[in-house]
Order: sequence, then structure tokens, then C-alpha cells
Amino acid sequence: MHARAHLGEFELMVLLVVLRLGEGAYGVPIAREIEKETGREVGIGSVYAALDRLQRKGLVSSTLGEPTPERGGRAKRYFQVTGLGLRRIRQIRRTLVALWRSLPQLERGIA
Repeated sequence: MHARAHLGEFELMVLLVVLRLGEGAYGVPIAREIEKETGREVGIGSVYAALDRLQRKGLVSSTLGEPTPERGGRAKRYFQVTGLGLRRIRQIRRTLVALWRSLPQLERGIA
């Protein structure tokens, strides 16, 4: 997929949280981290839908962990940001910072 594929706000948050969590990035901690940072409730289904879109775009990859008794013998799917994902995060940051800097009224509190 093309590196400039559109990312929505929620997808970007998920991508950043996957990067922040590192090896422990799977659905529940991702949702909890977004809830903590945004103060809004996050459905686990919406997290997995975003992860699926990010994986189709090549921005995250996933691996299955070992089955666990507390999950009824099911394995957790762990996610990690790909090289393409990291490049996309950096590109988005550069673009947003450039746009922010071009709006001095935001810095002065006018807007």
C-alpha cells in the first residue's frame, strides 16, 4: 500500500499507542491507554478494526502469543509498528508541526 494512505485520528492514536506499548501491544492495553490519554471510552471492537486497517496498510504487523488459561486457551495477538508505519508517523508529525507553526494565532491564544 502507498505510504501516504489516509490515516484517521483514531488510527493515528492506535498507531502511536502500539509504538508506546512496545512488546505488550494488544487490544486491551491499547484501548486502556487511549482511554487514559483522551478521557473517552474506547470499544475493543473499534481498536481491533483500526488495527486491521493499519495492518492492511502495512503500518503494523502482528504475531500470536502463547495460549493462556485466563483466555480460555486462546492466544493474544500482539502488534508492532512496521518500518513503513514509523516513517508514516514521522511524516505526519512533520506535516502537523509545519502546519501548527504557520498559525501564530494558535500560539498567542487568539484562535
